[in-house]
Amino acid sequence: MSDFYIGLMSGTSLDGVDAVLVKFDRNRPSCIVAHTEPYTATLRDALLELCQPDATVGKMMELDVQLGKLYAQQIRQLLVTAGVPPPQVKAIGSHGQTIYHRPNHEHPSTLQIGDPNIIAHHTGITTVADFRRRDMAAGGQGAPLVPVFHEAVFRQQGENRIVVNIGGISNITILADTSEQPVAGFDTGPGNVLMDGWAARHLKKPMDKDGAWAASGKVDMELLIEMLRDPFFRQPPPKSTGREYFNHNWLQAHARVSTLAPEDVAATLCELTASCITTAIHQQAPRTTRILVCGGGVHNSTLLHRLEKLAAPSIVESSITSGIDPDWVEATAFAWLARQTLEGLPGNLPSVTGAEQSVVTGGIYR
Repeated sequence: MSDFYIGLMSGTSLDGVDAVLVKFDRNRPSCIVAHTEPYTATLRDALLELCQPDATVGKMMELDVQLGKLYAQQIRQLLVTAGVPPPQVKAIGSHGQTIYHRPNHEHPSTLQIGDPNIIAHHTGITTVADFRRRDMAAGGQGAPLVPVFHEAVFRQQGENRIVVNIGGISNITILADTSEQPVAGFDTGPGNVLMDGWAARHLKKPMDKDGAWAASGKVDMELLIEMLRDPFFRQPPPKSTGREYFNHNWLQAHARVSTLAPEDVAATLCELTASCITTAIHQQAPRTTRILVCGGGVHNSTLLHRLEKLAAPSIVESSITSGIDPDWVEATAFAWLARQTLEGLPGNLPSVTGAEQSVVTGGIYR
């Protein structure tokens, strides 16, 4: 009997949930079937409201249950599509929806919702969730967690590589050309979160498709330089961030925004994302040969074009060239992390998160 794993990922962009059914050949994953279920506008608005500091505990509890049911429903549909009965799935790895992440607070904490008890009950499949808090308990940032998976599937002896994940927040994984060098990785700053928020406000659309609106504008260097002065960009790794930091209020705090045409702000936000990614690469991994891009940002050709220009002479290409579709890398990673948990193996990298030691991450719900 085959052992399958399912990975669920809901990112900072709050656009929906990705689900993948995965088989492993030793440590190498093969995606059997994958699906994205977009959040309804009502659910997305409720989640955005929940990410605000004045959100109520009652609303959080309500959405925790609602997402748990939604995730379970998507898993059942995924298995029907694949023709795989639930008993053949060894575990589900569910990241959950991040609501708040504050690793540098006096009491470091992070919160993901989407009740794994409900997922396990409604699917009959062992569910692994709450991956980040064990790393925090060990003194880590709790993020990014996916670099440990990047090392397992993307590291190439003899080539210095970077994996760039562009979700709501961007993060990089530094994979040196020899396994003797520890993996490094950290959040570089905003990915799609500011661009998407600006498009929603001015275009009444969830995103600037293909970066076409940004391409019609002109980068305002004065605004760009002002934004790049933010202390986060100068903070050394390990570091992580989220929507609670980079949001519309952060953007509006830069007075020059109100003096510019909306399309010029869009162009500048696109440049900001490309700049913070490539600056981090130049500073932390100047010998990089190849940059593998995954996450929703891979579909923004304007952003990818700027990355190619700013990262030259490094090669910039989609993660599909190394065997994994860029849309499914993170969900696949959480299937892999669930497998690590069940086998009692570490799910974090202290060199990335700053934890005191490697630990088994995630709670198991049967």
